[in-house]
Amino acid sequence: MLSVRGLETFYGTSQALFGVDFDVGTGEVVTLLGRNGMGKTTTINSIMGIVRPARGSVEFDGTDVASLASFKTANLGIGLVPEGRQIFPNLTVEENLVATSGNRQKFATPWTLQRVYDMFPELQVRRSSMGNLLSGGEQQMLAIGRALMTNPRFLILDEATEGLAPMIRRKIWASIDQIRAGGLSILVVDKNVKDLIRLADRHYVIEKGKVVWSGSSDELAAQDDIQHRYLGV
Repeated sequence: MLSVRGLETFYGTSQALFGVDFDVGTGEVVTLLGRNGMGKTTTINSIMGIVRPARGSVEFDGTDVASLASFKTANLGIGLVPEGRQIFPNLTVEENLVATSGNRQKFATPWTLQRVYDMFPELQVRRSSMGNLLSGGEQQMLAIGRALMTNPRFLILDEATEGLAPMIRRKIWASIDQIRAGGLSILVVDKNVKDLIRLADRHYVIEKGKVVWSGSSDELAAQDDIQHRYLGV
């Protein structure tokens, strides 16, 4: 579904990515792991066209998207839940959800307001509240719901549970399980390794703009040295 090869991205003269390679198959959940500042968000922004990679390729379902504008990449069926949520603060919950909604992929059972509300009942209760009045957990639910309302074939979550209370994190992980059960391919960035080992099929560890390790959840769980060396605080 997604194939990234030799990705190199710069900010001015400073190089952030040095030949990043990874794949996400149809129906898979794959993670990008690493400490802060190692290139995870830059990788996502390079996929989405938010920053333009200098070299390398990004193929989504066989289409090279590395040179496309962000909205064109999104229209192909990639939904992004960005770091920091970035919901529209001056719109209500319901307005946030319908602002970018559509079924460009012509799904027989698309994501609708009611389907999002069924997953996150808290949002239905707060549907008339402005975005800037929501708690952090509610904002994250809204950001996920907004991405789902675009009816993507591929979902990217950048810092899926950052700063959230344990109870809210469990709800977010449960929603990702539910989304995955519907067949959506998912790329996740997060720091809660134990939860990701349970949830994901495969993992890629990024250190200083390079993929330094990749493997299955069983392999990651068995390698405490990898977790300590690249993921520990």
